[in-house]
Amino acid sequence: MDVSVQRRMASELLKCGIERVWIDPEQLDRVKMAMSKDDIRVLIKEGVIKKKQKKGISSARVKKLKEQRKKGRRRGPGSRRGAAGARTPPKEKWMSTIRALRKTLKQLRDEGKIDRSVYRKLYRMAKGGAFRSRGHLFLYMKEHELLK
Repeated sequence: MDVSVQRRMASELLKCGIERVWIDPEQLDRVKMAMSKDDIRVLIKEGVIKKKQKKGISSARVKKLKEQRKKGRRRGPGSRRGAAGARTPPKEKWMSTIRALRKTLKQLRDEGKIDRSVYRKLYRMAKGGAFRSRGHLFLYMKEHELLK
């Protein structure tokens, strides 16, 4: 049965494209009899004519990849674009290192494991980039017997 006119009217009323208009196959003869927009409105209200859902882009695959990356997968050398300095800029690396060193030094001073003069000396050295990490700082303190 040709219901193209009714389909067009329904698409105008439903504010969607002609392809998104769904017509109940059992009620085709009723739809065929509908000649005005008012008749189509009645059919829409009854659920004989409906608007199909829009086809979207599924984000399931993206979610799955994000979940894997959170676990630490897919971060190997083959997935990397850009140099190491572009992935974590040198300044950020420095900031995280120096903050850890300063926090450790303050802790040691407050606990009384190092005195103020040693604290100042090590603080200045840390600022100058003498230590790679906290481990390196502790190694230096052990070698020079600065810990009480």
